[in-house]
Amino acid sequence: MDLNTGLETFSGIGPARAKALKKLGLETVGDLLTYWPRDYEDRSRIYTIAGAPEEPCCVSAMVADTPTTSRIRKGLSLTKCRIVDGSGAANVTFFNQEYVRQALTAGESYIFYGKMETAGRHRQLTNPVFEREDRSRFTGRIMPVYPLTAGVSNNLLAGLSLQVVENCAGELPDQMPAGVRLDHNLCTMEYACRNAHFPENGEALAVARRRLVFEELFTLSCGMALLRRRRTGTRGRVFPAGEMADFEALLPFAPTGAQKRAMAEISADLSAGKPMNRLVQGDVGSGKTAVAAWGVWLAHTAGCQAAMMAPTEILAHQHYETLTRLLAPAGIRVGLLTGSLPAAGKKAVRKALAAGELDLVVGTHALLSEGVEYADLGLVITDEQHRFGVGHRSALSSKAKTTPHVLVMSATPIPRTLALLIYGDLEVTIIDELPAGRKAVDTFLVGEDKRARMYNFVRKQVSEGRQVYVICPAVEEGEGADLKAVTAYAKELDQRVFPDLRVAFVHGKLKSRDKEAVMDAFHRGEVDVLVSTTVVEVGVDVPNANLMIIENADRFGLSQLHQLRGRVGRGEWQSTCVLLSSNRSPETRERLKYFCATTDGFKIAEKDLELRGPGDFFGARQHGLPAMKAADLAGDTRVLKEAQEAAEALLAADPGLKTPENRVLMERVQRLFAEDGDIFN
Repeated sequence: MDLNTGLETFSGIGPARAKALKKLGLETVGDLLTYWPRDYEDRSRIYTIAGAPEEPCCVSAMVADTPTTSRIRKGLSLTKCRIVDGSGAANVTFFNQEYVRQALTAGESYIFYGKMETAGRHRQLTNPVFEREDRSRFTGRIMPVYPLTAGVSNNLLAGLSLQVVENCAGELPDQMPAGVRLDHNLCTMEYACRNAHFPENGEALAVARRRLVFEELFTLSCGMALLRRRRTGTRGRVFPAGEMADFEALLPFAPTGAQKRAMAEISADLSAGKPMNRLVQGDVGSGKTAVAAWGVWLAHTAGCQAAMMAPTEILAHQHYETLTRLLAPAGIRVGLLTGSLPAAGKKAVRKALAAGELDLVVGTHALLSEGVEYADLGLVITDEQHRFGVGHRSALSSKAKTTPHVLVMSATPIPRTLALLIYGDLEVTIIDELPAGRKAVDTFLVGEDKRARMYNFVRKQVSEGRQVYVICPAVEEGEGADLKAVTAYAKELDQRVFPDLRVAFVHGKLKSRDKEAVMDAFHRGEVDVLVSTTVVEVGVDVPNANLMIIENADRFGLSQLHQLRGRVGRGEWQSTCVLLSSNRSPETRERLKYFCATTDGFKIAEKDLELRGPGDFFGARQHGLPAMKAADLAGDTRVLKEAQEAAEALLAADPGLKTPENRVLMERVQRLFAEDGDIFN
């Protein structure tokens, strides 16, 4: 057995199980050795039935009778038996686990792991895991709990892991430079592997985990530092510093101090002779589009083109309209390129771009497609950058003849910890000031008992000429118990609750042109109540909408709630956001009340990262950050700082990681950014 041995060669792994393991990315011994547990169960101590605490623990007992199975209803069976030891007896119940009848034999002793509860004078266990006492492998130790998929049980993975750790833990290459490992008091890879899977004790687990977290963050920090150095070593086009007063004459408002500061930083970058790579972060409505327009105006005065990429067609259309209105008076020609444009329209835009007849093109991923060529691309702008990876920025930049300037915009306030990683190759500007006159949105948390009052409030707002968003977590009924679904709820509101109002709905499963049609109608004021999923999170600007109702609000992260709330409060009227939730969990109530009391996007983002972790913070792998196997970005801030300092020190001594000792690390950095590994070449 070695690191390349296929898992299908192991006993009990047939084609079906091998396929299920592959879904988890597990095909070889090496894959399994670095597939870290997500949690642990302490099975190191064995209790009697009478002495077992009311928390998960191991109990050694004999099965007193043959298990029996009864069917409660279709799809639900109960298998029961009694277990005994010298201290007493307990009833054991298994739901939908009929195999237990053959697996448990009366008169045999087993180790059961589960939560022992007391019901009256009886003790009981529900759905425990178990193994025969004389063949026990997972008792008397700390047991790993792995991320699973259908067809792969934790016992199967733990059994496989036990075999490969015992035989091959010492074969894992130690990719950490020896000097770095010793300087930071880190254990060897073999020790880390053995104790991450099957820790000797809590202290050994902490030592192992620190090594794995440090190595992961160190490698990532090296990659980001290399990106920064690669950028600073490149020559960039020099854009003449334009007169801000000339640009401000195009704006229908006076820019805020924060906008002026951002514009000054962009101007300094563009005239510095090296490629700009700047992130502009600011809450919804803080005026990032005007700042981007300043960059486009400077590119135009320098005689080159600009491209702006948005994550959705709705947002691309909005930017196209806003920027055309702002920049056309200055003679800047703006085009739109999206996937839903007719073939003739796409062809015309591509032709105009290549001929230099367009100064700015706004679009979606269509800007990256083959056949899109620019006469002279000098500035690349991406909006809502966390939805694109480093690779997308590089792909758009590669359309330019020389390294272009890059401006990244995000309305998602990102905690500094995460920004250091995701945007480690960017300078950061924060627009922390909202335009004058913009009122804070009043936010309330209400229960189901206030629904009738809420409907009356909707009717009052519409009677005064306003419009309303209603957000649901599901598209269709059946996607989750008791979840409001857009299609069914929109029908109920239209036919029963507000038959006299104009109700429409939109969700991500609709065709693009149907979504656009509904959003355009809402924008034009032809819809009073828009029922939607979170597709409006980045959507059209509707100043007339002043009420946002979020159903099942407990199902959303704080940052997502903040993005949704940002859809209202854009007009002159006082706006309101109503969170509806019947969830009585104290933690959930506290989280939602925190949101009601806070309007600072960065504070909300920090809280969200603390509560949910980075994966949920952005939704499924949207942010382009290489997947973390061991590190927890919310909890490992101290290790991150130490890892970043170690990476900077190593790169100061060996800038290209070219020495024999560091070559392995460079290969690992390239693998970590596998989607776009050649960005380091």
